[in-house]
Amino acid sequence: MTMTTITDRYPSRGPAELVVPRQDPVVWSAPGAPGPMDTGELASFERDGFLAVEQLIGDDEVAGYRRELERLITDPAIRADERAIVEPRSKEIRSVFEVHRISEVFAHLVRDERVVGRARQILGSDVYVHQSRINVKPGFGAGGFYWHSDFETWHAEDGLPGMRTVSVSIALTENLDTNGGLMIMPGSHRTFLGCAGATPKDNYKKSLQMQDAGTPSDEALTTLAGEYGIRLFTGRAGSATWFDCNAMHGSGDNITPFPRSNVFLVFNSVENAAVEPFAAPVRRPEFIGARDFTPVR
Repeated sequence: MTMTTITDRYPSRGPAELVVPRQDPVVWSAPGAPGPMDTGELASFERDGFLAVEQLIGDDEVAGYRRELERLITDPAIRADERAIVEPRSKEIRSVFEVHRISEVFAHLVRDERVVGRARQILGSDVYVHQSRINVKPGFGAGGFYWHSDFETWHAEDGLPGMRTVSVSIALTENLDTNGGLMIMPGSHRTFLGCAGATPKDNYKKSLQMQDAGTPSDEALTTLAGEYGIRLFTGRAGSATWFDCNAMHGSGDNITPFPRSNVFLVFNSVENAAVEPFAAPVRRPEFIGARDFTPVR
């Protein structure tokens, strides 16, 4: 029997923080590869680790997706499902995971060439959905997401071997500079920060409400912010932000009256399928880290 050993190129969750240069490409497709993004957009994504699209979907489509979001978060069966994450303070739904399997409306969005076509173009291969969710930030106190690299978690807890994963956040409400918008450190995707501290069993049950394991130290964040700066994303409903899996990002609480809701889709290359977790005692549930690697068609 032949045993295959996969080298951990991005160690994390050890006794101390580690800084490792990125060892994977950012854009995997060959120059001139067909797709919705032009050469300048791909170059911008490679340089900054993100790309803002002013209008990915139209107003009528936004209205349809918002109706579906409202239907899901007001459905008692969804609230009772383990895929629904509830705010610890307000007890309102914060996120609903695996939304492309729960809802045919959002499944259609995943298959939309404006969406999956960009993912294929960035990753240079067929892709599958590693994670999907709707995020709901109602006004007056909805919690934020602390600074983190998604890849650090997906590598440590889901077993993604390399940085061949891309996310898109599609706004279903207006993103203001006051209602808890997405912040990214431009260029931070080129530095992997391995976080300190072991991963508790079933860490996801806590981290989906308030992240602890896998968060950088204040000192490391200060260094990264000093080197790369911070960009805050605003935009109308229907706008979108594509960002690399290793980009350091986060968002603040929403204490305004104005809600902020979005659809969050994560595409992984079929050539980067998940293995066993690199720094966690058990896999996270499949609704958080998929084990179905069927390409999106």
